[in-house]
Amino acid sequence: MSVTVDGDKSVSVPVRVRRILSGPRPEAVPTLVGTACSFIGLIDIAAGVFPRFRASRMHALAEVLPGTLGPLSAALSLSAGVLLLLLAHGLKRHKRRAWRAAVVLLPLGAAAQFTWRHSVVGVLLSLALLIPLLRHRDQFAALPDPRSRWRALANFVLMGAGSIALGLVVVSAHPRRIVGSPSLTDRLEHVLYGLVGTEGPVAYTGNADWTVGYSLGALGMLTALTTVYFAFRPEHPAARLTEDDEAKLRALLAKHGGRDSLGHFALRRDKGVVFSPSGKAAVCYRVVSGVMLASGDPIGDVEAWPGAIERFMDEAKAHSWTPAVMGCSETGGEVWTRETGLDALELGDEAVVDVADFSLSGRAMRNVRQMVKRIERNGYQTRVRRVRDLSDGELEGIRRAAADWRGTDTERGFSMALGRIGDAADGDAVIATAHKADETSPYGDLKAIIHFVPWGPDGMSLELMRRDRSADPGMNELLIVAALQESPRLGIERVSLNFAMFRAALARGEKIGAGPVLRIWRGLLVFLSRWFQIESLYKFNAKFQPRWEPRFVVYRKSRDLPRIGFAAMQAEGFVNVSLPRPFARRRPAPAPRPCAHIGRTSAEHEVRAA
Repeated sequence: MSVTVDGDKSVSVPVRVRRILSGPRPEAVPTLVGTACSFIGLIDIAAGVFPRFRASRMHALAEVLPGTLGPLSAALSLSAGVLLLLLAHGLKRHKRRAWRAAVVLLPLGAAAQFTWRHSVVGVLLSLALLIPLLRHRDQFAALPDPRSRWRALANFVLMGAGSIALGLVVVSAHPRRIVGSPSLTDRLEHVLYGLVGTEGPVAYTGNADWTVGYSLGALGMLTALTTVYFAFRPEHPAARLTEDDEAKLRALLAKHGGRDSLGHFALRRDKGVVFSPSGKAAVCYRVVSGVMLASGDPIGDVEAWPGAIERFMDEAKAHSWTPAVMGCSETGGEVWTRETGLDALELGDEAVVDVADFSLSGRAMRNVRQMVKRIERNGYQTRVRRVRDLSDGELEGIRRAAADWRGTDTERGFSMALGRIGDAADGDAVIATAHKADETSPYGDLKAIIHFVPWGPDGMSLELMRRDRSADPGMNELLIVAALQESPRLGIERVSLNFAMFRAALARGEKIGAGPVLRIWRGLLVFLSRWFQIESLYKFNAKFQPRWEPRFVVYRKSRDLPRIGFAAMQAEGFVNVSLPRPFARRRPAPAPRPCAHIGRTSAEHEVRAA
């Protein structure tokens, strides 16, 4: 920005001065108003729970804030506080419905301040929040999130648990007025009775009985009303890959599938997709906890990637989702950062083996060679075939074994997992199996399975590793070696193995001369490997002497990284925040789409067994 001085000189105005003169940036208004709502909501909750706070000077000063209800109704104050916290979350996410609610409530709050409290300051504060909301109303255009009526049950469970926890605080907030010494069981029983509006076993002196009773009743009513709202609001199911979308993606992969080893994983049927205006590129994604999570590079022609990326960012902005990309290549990261202004951080490395260079000879392959020879002497045989060459009976047995041998209760995988085995549309996929005669096994002689998906016309990418727990250790090494040795017959020139998170830090941190910071970081990764097997996956991949291809996470702001990381762990199946099994929704899979998947990043239980 520049201004003219004396008619002929242009003087630049610093950016910081320009921001001060122009007031807060429009994009900062939702955050400011949402933070104000959160602050007022916490004050209302404190006023409803703690009687001393209602009589304190701080609360007397806070009464002029819009939304505070004063000491007359503890129950109403508690309900208003919880609702304000929910409203604040919607305002920070630029939600249109939250903006409408705030625009309606703020004038009502101003009228209440003037009518009952005769507070001019309170009126001015309400208007001070209302004016930027009206002036920057275009910042609140986010559409509702995908949802279904099953969210009502989730709301009932979560809100009910929160109400019980807050109710215990309310019941215990009057220790001097409690008659006797009720146990924790009595207090919990009092809360449960109070949520449905009846008296419980805990007695109080004075007016505390009324305060606790109305507060618990307000929490119960709030839980019931929000559950009814979620149950009867219009249903907008989450995006799924349609048959038409899948056909378009397969056409793009047929032309450009050799560019990215993760390309075939875009065909997961629990992902949504956005296409470029020309239809020559696409970005597949899933929305998890408000994060629009893409995986790998865009599919299709590189020249059309910017169009697909722009559609992706527009979709994220329309719903106020946090955009993020997991596991993109260096080329993909450069395009994402250039087109969107996002940032990129190296996440780890993908192990890629060139078939022409692979050999079991040499000192570096000694351990793998000895393990494979030992297993072969124990009577194990291997078969490596395309999916289209297996009979229906064999495929069904492999699917059943893969499902039963899964090492976790939760299906894992997202960015590097396909989610199915033996689909007729995936005939080019490769399955390597290990066999040994066993009359006691319900799976016949089948002992281990490795599944690869196509990576263009001359490559394949590891998707799944499963083994019978009674089989000898080393099944994964045996099958990977067998697949690499059979690759020339199948026309395969390159094979992508597991993804190793923070591989560079682990490799450099163990070398002589590594600095103290790097050694500390490596020590932390080794410690975390007790749960996530970071180090074991790296060492397992390194056995095959691969070349390492870096993979990146693309994000908007550094403060989004924890949220993106949590969403990625949910998507991959490491963190499960779904409803308990008795309440979980059961979705039967269509017959031609069997599901038995595990992400390459989540095969650590198999690696540990090896």
